[in-house]
Amino acid sequence: MKSSAKKNKKINPQVAALNFFAEAGLLKRVKRSGWWVAGIKDPESVAEHCFRCAVIGFYLAQCEGVNTYKVVTMTLFNDIHEARINDLHKMGHHYIDFREAEKKVFSDQMTSLDKRVKAALLTMRSDYEGQVSKESIIARDADILECLIQAKEYVDLGFPVARTFFKRAPGYLKTKTAQKLWQQALSWDSHAWWQNVVKFER
Repeated sequence: MKSSAKKNKKINPQVAALNFFAEAGLLKRVKRSGWWVAGIKDPESVAEHCFRCAVIGFYLAQCEGVNTYKVVTMTLFNDIHEARINDLHKMGHHYIDFREAEKKVFSDQMTSLDKRVKAALLTMRSDYEGQVSKESIIARDADILECLIQAKEYVDLGFPVARTFFKRAPGYLKTKTAQKLWQQALSWDSHAWWQNVVKFER
């Protein structure tokens, strides 16, 4: 009886928000596990992936002329559930119904949040999963493109197995902007940008 009462006890909204921020912070330590299969011992974190997704999402949204706020929000919160269940590579998805777990976790994460925040994030999540709106499609393109760009960077760093990600993922890109960017990325030197900024003396 006591445990049930404790479970149903309303959490202070500020504490609930701080708890949510702390949970989001855990993503800075959760690694993107798919790269372990490619031999990369210390891949980027989920938080790092989400940050660049948001940058790419902003760019794609501007170029495609859609609601930038919606796209960026989707990219930032798309993997928030991984704070509780970690990132799982595609082989794991083959054996485990990870999608259902994601939905359950996200629902639980929303429980104690301010009702306005909760409503906004639930609407965002539903939109993203539906893949009907232009914003949801662009947010998904940003997620795929970030992974592809990361794969290209790993290839350029000497991890040729990362090229495996080039095979299927590009076929899922739906916007012209994302497709053109990926075509350019294939022949792009991912390390040239900083060499062009800093001119080295001989």
